[in-house]
Amino acid sequence: MTTNDRRGVSVRGLTRRFGDNTVLDALDLQLEPGSFTALLGRSGSGKTTLLRTLAGLDPVPADADIALPATVSAVFQEPRLLPWKKVWENVTLGLGGADTRGRAERALGEVGLAHRLTAWPATLSGGEAQRSALARALVREPQLLLLDEPFAALDALTRIRMHALVLDLWRAHGPTTLIVTHDVDEAILLADRVLVLDRGRIAADIPVALDRPRAHADHGFAALRGRLLRELGVEEHVRSAA
Repeated sequence: MTTNDRRGVSVRGLTRRFGDNTVLDALDLQLEPGSFTALLGRSGSGKTTLLRTLAGLDPVPADADIALPATVSAVFQEPRLLPWKKVWENVTLGLGGADTRGRAERALGEVGLAHRLTAWPATLSGGEAQRSALARALVREPQLLLLDEPFAALDALTRIRMHALVLDLWRAHGPTTLIVTHDVDEAILLADRVLVLDRGRIAADIPVALDRPRAHADHGFAALRGRLLRELGVEEHVRSAA
């Protein structure tokens, strides 16, 4: 794996196998600097394996060619806050340099949690915990932001607020952003490009040519949603079960 100064992502020939199961099959992927991309796919299609590889949590095979920006942060479905550390200490966990508390306060301010600086994680709501996880990612000023189903455990209203927050942060900081999700509507509302992963390869690469801000009632939303569902095999499954 190499780093680049263009803030984009380049993946060539990435194959990951677990025993006899090929999860990623010579996958190629290009993300332009500052882009916002959503990755859809059925369970077991390799979405999280790809994200973990880009995040540096899984090893890169010797025959794969991957180039990433110098700074990468990831936010997962679980906030993964240490209960024995206050919120600001969780945000700056492992962060070097001076004035870490001040940096945490500024990051928490961006996500609307400056008033929870010295709170304990156990006192946070689900939405506050995820906002703390976002602040932990932002404080590192990432050029690549990876989001692995970060809103899946949140209630519907909190998810709407988190969608707006993520878009605001993306506009303000401009990281190349990749979100893994099972939610077709979420992919359309957030991303400008949706990829569908199937059997370890990119099966569909679909631009989202809808003006922002977006809503379900927008012209073209339903058609795009139907296309993505067909790519995922959902409509075919429903018809066969009827």
